[in-house]
Amino acid sequence: MRTLQEVGQVVATTRRTLGLKQKDVAAQAGITPESLLRFERGQAAEFGTRKLLAVLAVLGLELTFKKAGTSGSLDELRLERGGA
Repeated sequence: MRTLQEVGQVVATTRRTLGLKQKDVAAQAGITPESLLRFERGQAAEFGTRKLLAVLAVLGLELTFKKAGTSGSLDELRLERGGA
């Protein structure tokens, strides 16, 4: 992922997969539902680190860092391309 919009899309997809409502995730993360809505739609110019980490924690996600330009494992590449 390279943009905040892409992160928002992953959050939205994960939330829906888990069957969670935006208002419930927002409440657990300590943010407003409107803030989460804008983030998921790619309409947030910024989304603070505290907010992001709180939302990820609610969804059971975590950040992983790797050096730019390095190839991942075959499994990571499959996930990045949507799965098969």
